[in-house]
Amino acid sequence: MISDDDLYSLAIFLGSIAMVLIVLYHFFEVNSSEDSALAEKAARSKPAQPPAVGRQASGTRRQE
Repeated sequence: MISDDDLYSLAIFLGSIAMVLIVLYHFFEVNSSEDSALAEKAARSKPAQPPAVGRQASGTRRQE
């Protein structure tokens, strides 16, 4: 049967490995080139509809 000391050592080892994997995952996620590719694509694309600043919608004009 596994002793308390062996169980303690196994828990420390597996916890340490889990933390190293979490840090590596975040490192690779932050430094991935996918984000810059998306930013370039967004900068090149034009908006689907121009901004309506200073214009009224056709159905809201007042007739005087």
